[in-house]
Amino acid sequence: MSDEVLKVEHECEGALAILTLNRPDAMNALSSELRAALSGAFAALEADPHTRVVILTGSGRAFCAGLDLKELGDPGGPGAGLDSGGDLVRAIERFPGPVIGAINGFAITGGFELALACDVLLASSEARFADTHARVGIMPGWGLSQKLSRALGIYRAKEISLTGNFVSAEQALEWGLVSHVTPAGELLDRARAIAGDMLSCVPEVLRDYKRVIDEGFAATFGEGLALERRTAREHARTVPPETIAERRKGVMARGREQGG
Repeated sequence: MSDEVLKVEHECEGALAILTLNRPDAMNALSSELRAALSGAFAALEADPHTRVVILTGSGRAFCAGLDLKELGDPGGPGAGLDSGGDLVRAIERFPGPVIGAINGFAITGGFELALACDVLLASSEARFADTHARVGIMPGWGLSQKLSRALGIYRAKEISLTGNFVSAEQALEWGLVSHVTPAGELLDRARAIAGDMLSCVPEVLRDYKRVIDEGFAATFGEGLALERRTAREHARTVPPETIAERRKGVMARGREQGG
């Protein structure tokens, strides 16, 4: 097993990056070293024009158990204090392309928040989600209290957060938290397949579409519609009609293939 706390691999001629949290003996808890490595990796990928999609996953039986509480409890340690990690979530969210969370196992509290920083979530049948902030006695600070209710509805989000109970992969699928549940050995293959579909899209539109969805989601409905119209007008000026016609042929051919 590699001693690196974060493994970074590139595929598809550099267009796809796979980041694996690699502290399996600690359930991939976010030590100060791992937080710094993950923030740095996403900053480097943001600056890399070749990388367009990222898969984020974990090694062993956990995706991420949240902040390393043992390290946080050491007054003289490098990760002491609870006000830590917000920059990590923002680093993930600043990556301009889609981030696919391949949730291989437990995603607990800060690990749950790490998952919610991704754009698309897939889960293995072994995945479990839990928000234990209320049980540990701390408040969330990486977005969970706002993102989960917007993703699942306020009542389901309250049940999860105010009980601290675990949510199975199947329940997460039923509630719409994850898009797919696969056997553990097939998770990364499914994530790669979805990443490949994303990479087959027009690169600049993939990036701009994600931005419009995210910015509109954080705005009112009317503001979001105005943003979409403005972005569509600006983009339309840059694309010749013959280019659209040629791409449309490719979309129709793909539809015939997928329709059998």
